[in-house]
Amino acid sequence: MQTAFDIVVIGGGHAGAEAARVAARGGARVAMVTMLRDAIGRMSCNPAIGGLAKGNLVKEIDALGGLMGEATDHAGIQFKVLNRSKGPAVQGPRAQCDRDLYAQAVQDILAAEPNLTIVEGSVTSLDRNGVTLQDGTRLNARAVIVTTGTFLRALMHSGEVKTTGGRFGESSAETLSDSLRAFGLRLGRLKTGTPPRVDKTTVDFSRLEEAPGDTRPRPFSILTDRLEQPQILCWLTYTSAYAHELIRANLHRAPMYSGQINATGPRYCPSIEDKVVRFAEKERHQVFVEPEGLAHPWLYMNGISTSLPPDVQDAVVRSLPGFEYAKIARYGYAVEYDFVNPEQLDATLQARGVEGLFLAGQINGTSGYEEAAAQGLVAGINALQYVRGGEPVVLRRDQAYAAVMIDDLVTLGTEEPYRMFTSRAEHRLLLGCDSVYERLSPVADHLGILDDERKRRIDARLARMQRATGAAVADLYPDRETNAWLREAGIELTAQTTIAKLTQRPSLDIDRLTEAAANAQPEFADAFRALTEEEREGVVSRLRYAGYIERQQREAEKAQNDDEAAIPRQMSYALPGLSREMVEKLTRVQPMSLGQASRIPGVTPAAVAILRMHLRRREARPRALEARP
Repeated sequence: MQTAFDIVVIGGGHAGAEAARVAARGGARVAMVTMLRDAIGRMSCNPAIGGLAKGNLVKEIDALGGLMGEATDHAGIQFKVLNRSKGPAVQGPRAQCDRDLYAQAVQDILAAEPNLTIVEGSVTSLDRNGVTLQDGTRLNARAVIVTTGTFLRALMHSGEVKTTGGRFGESSAETLSDSLRAFGLRLGRLKTGTPPRVDKTTVDFSRLEEAPGDTRPRPFSILTDRLEQPQILCWLTYTSAYAHELIRANLHRAPMYSGQINATGPRYCPSIEDKVVRFAEKERHQVFVEPEGLAHPWLYMNGISTSLPPDVQDAVVRSLPGFEYAKIARYGYAVEYDFVNPEQLDATLQARGVEGLFLAGQINGTSGYEEAAAQGLVAGINALQYVRGGEPVVLRRDQAYAAVMIDDLVTLGTEEPYRMFTSRAEHRLLLGCDSVYERLSPVADHLGILDDERKRRIDARLARMQRATGAAVADLYPDRETNAWLREAGIELTAQTTIAKLTQRPSLDIDRLTEAAANAQPEFADAFRALTEEEREGVVSRLRYAGYIERQQREAEKAQNDDEAAIPRQMSYALPGLSREMVEKLTRVQPMSLGQASRIPGVTPAAVAILRMHLRRREARPRALEARP
């Protein structure tokens, strides 16, 4: 077996898959080490991809040449755009997936990469020159990416029972944490959980509310022409006051409340125990009943994540309408695991002071497949650049949700599982799914990680959207001929305007306008007919919110100057005028740019001004020396 590589990726989850694939595609010799080859790409929790802000991350991954969108389209069994009734900045595409098909799709994509070697084994230690496996095998590498998910010293809890492991039926990585500590990294403990799975043959679906997907499902990847899988229903049911009382009566048996678990769990995906305690005034909680696959016998009970004992889980599930005779196929459980506080990383996801060591995914304190995958892609890109000797890739906050997430993590750190939300982005009007390829694909193309077919499709998409946007600036005058065809679209003009300005009318039906314009404005009609539904919505959105978008672009440009003002890696912050508090905060985070420094909690505008002045003097000093005769 080959033992010398450019990059070793530890872990075959969502972060590891993206990191390994992008580095291999970029020409690096990559080894992915995973405990179980068949577990690569496995969906540990909910078999779904996307959602609010999370769907944007998936589109960003696709624009950068990642695999998550491709795998989702292959395995998706229900697609839905969430928040359709609201503005495009807060909408989010989501897909329910067949968990087995998803894992197989990821494995097939990775198997097609000639520069990627998959090694089945467990890493027991790592150092600056590579990793050592449990069987003694040594894999040497110039860079290592750690994507261990919830497996570092992992412990599963179900009631009073504790079992070593990071996922049901899979073991824990017990010694790797010691190697990370040896590098000087501080570790903490976090907790996550999963709900019970129910045998679908024991459920009365007539008593559940149907939750259908979109009638015209929209794929995630630009490579997808047609969704392969049949689209199916999900359902809704609700907990009751009886279930809540049952949970309260057994809180002393719940590991989070008995003191058995001291780690912090996810704030935005709480267990049913947490919901009952924290939201005591609520009479019921939603439970989304989601199939685990087309032929899979289980239902995923989204909304009742729990680590209560099995007998309590049985009683709670059977209290739900439609589940009176339900049989639990696998009980819910909690997992606590080691993580590295991400404030010890720089914006490339490289550990500060440890060249060639990158971390991505839940090890950095995040929750969710999409957050992990986006980090894996960024870590993979920067590990690739590291072995190439190229410039690091740091995306801006106005460029990607992935950049917002990573900047939050490395600048602020986290003490609880971090989840991506649209509200975390100050420039979210610039981060919609409609503009993702325009914003990010040039970055991937420059790095040589964009395949030819994806690039061809992206170029064609951008050309269609640009043509439609240009056609919409056509002037319209309130004459008899113009009003005659506009009336077919329900519009009456009283003053000169443009089609672009018509889109700002809330009642405008763009499809109706396009048909009405077929003879009078053929360039506009042809351009809009050539668009896909997603592209058409994107063009209309940009035209409709043009003023707001331009304002955010101006704000982003101001911030960009500070983000582009790089701070040397080894810079000392013992500068005249900086207080001891400022020096301590800046030294702890070691920001890569003036913009990042300004986002450190407690760093004052005055301190940023002193830093700016110091950087300008450093920049001016070499120029002054060059000017001497």
